[in-house]
Amino acid sequence: MSNHEKSTGNKETPERSDFIREIIKRDVADGKNGGKVATRWPPEPNAYIHIGHAKAININFGIAEEFSGKCNLRFDDTNPTREEQEFVDAIKQDIRWLGFDWEEREYYASDYFDRLYEWAVELIKKGKAYVCDLSAEEVSKTRGTLTTPGTHSPYRNRPVDENLDLLERMRAGEFPDGSRTLRAKIDMVHPNMNMRDPVMYRILRATHHRTGDKWCIYPTYDWAHGQSDSIEGITHSLCSIEFENHRPLYNWFLDELGVHHPRQIEFARLNITYTVLSKRRLVELVNGGHVEGYDDPRLPTLAGLRRRGYTPEVIREFLALIGVDKTDSTVDVQLLEHCLRRNLNLRSPRRMGVLRPVRLVIDNYPEGRVEEMEAVNNPEDASAGTRAVPFSKVLYIERDDFREVPPPKYWRLAPGREVRLRYAYFVTCTGVVKDDAGNVVEVHCTYDPATKGGDAPDGRKVKATLHWVSAEHALQAEVRLYDHLFIKKDPTDYPEGADWTANLNPKSLEVITNARVEESLADAAVGSRWQFERLGYFCVDPDSRPGALVFNRTVTLRDTWAKIQKAQKAGK
Repeated sequence: MSNHEKSTGNKETPERSDFIREIIKRDVADGKNGGKVATRWPPEPNAYIHIGHAKAININFGIAEEFSGKCNLRFDDTNPTREEQEFVDAIKQDIRWLGFDWEEREYYASDYFDRLYEWAVELIKKGKAYVCDLSAEEVSKTRGTLTTPGTHSPYRNRPVDENLDLLERMRAGEFPDGSRTLRAKIDMVHPNMNMRDPVMYRILRATHHRTGDKWCIYPTYDWAHGQSDSIEGITHSLCSIEFENHRPLYNWFLDELGVHHPRQIEFARLNITYTVLSKRRLVELVNGGHVEGYDDPRLPTLAGLRRRGYTPEVIREFLALIGVDKTDSTVDVQLLEHCLRRNLNLRSPRRMGVLRPVRLVIDNYPEGRVEEMEAVNNPEDASAGTRAVPFSKVLYIERDDFREVPPPKYWRLAPGREVRLRYAYFVTCTGVVKDDAGNVVEVHCTYDPATKGGDAPDGRKVKATLHWVSAEHALQAEVRLYDHLFIKKDPTDYPEGADWTANLNPKSLEVITNARVEESLADAAVGSRWQFERLGYFCVDPDSRPGALVFNRTVTLRDTWAKIQKAQKAGK
């Protein structure tokens, strides 16, 4: 059994075999790079990372580990106007949370700014780069389209000495922001737009989070990325499919410089229903106030998933199940939730909590008496043992567990009906108390002392078992119920002329402030995960404090994906 199977209890995780691993196996067998494997994961520190990034992290770190290689963490920090130390720290925390370690190999593209500048000078001397005075808008216009060729910049054939002088003056801060760029001299009629004299440096007076104000020109991502891989001796640059069209440019730079040449291999991006896995869109959601921050539990950020109650094992199991391929596709979020339920079912202690309480008074139960009922902590784990739950005359049950006029096939509590209270007694409803508006505020019943903790001695059966908490002993808690952030499976499918946020779910968060939970949860640690019986899985939120408990619903108990799989196996 693999370590992954041991951690999740899952024996259905497929063997790790995909086109990337097969390529690397052949490279190792052929002795390329001396049989060594060196990968890297190169995030831009301009936002928090999401589950799509987790796929890339899992591939790069996982493959390096499988082939006894090393995986570097390198921040491609080439745009100081958007990058912050906060994002660097958050990304490192998320990678460690997933279970990966880059050891001492933490690098930054900014570590190589001097070397990149020297290489830029080298390309100018070879006649392969030039300083261009066109504005960004003018550069864009001259690049052409996918069906029309670009046109040469009037500055394309500047003499080498003039280009060297201008670049040095750009670096010295002599020119205004955006007034000049350094461009590679490649091919303005190339079918790949990335090859049409791309920008290598732009003038940008902005304080960098690591280099301060040392530089006022910054390399573009495309200029810095491939060379950074080369400097670090990366053997296999594993990245998502949107970089496939950039590969010819990276190769051109490396070939012109005559330096170590990593092998770039692209894989499909991760897409999941009912959410967006676009860093730009996530930034807009946060900055637009549509969510409460990058760790909002409705977001697919790793910080948000962690706060909601996801475990790293769940993320890794999900990624193993979907596999690695070249073709983009969209994964149903129900598969992710299925992995989550299966994991939490094995490891989460059970407790009883009542979200929308209504008082249940047992009229024939002795006044002042308190019993301790033995409750199972986790039926999936015998070693978890049992706990004592106080039971008294006045309890709380879910408001939805009582109907004065029950609809068809409603088997829970109603006038004259008998039900089981979990771990306790059979009770029969005898009446209700209403407020002036006609709302039921109290349900009255009687109990059968002979049914404690089990079935009735006379063999009679009931069709429903209800959870409850003792009113005297229960703790008040705030519970946050989260739903999908978008109302459509494809959030990008919105009406013409509407803003892309038109599909945001107005009911993605419901806050319940008057829930009641077992007193055993008084010291529940932040981040701890629990199953509230019959309700779902919940996680203690960082906002929680002693005497002011806050729980996030991680996921409901209903597993739609499991039902889909069962139907598929049955041929339905």
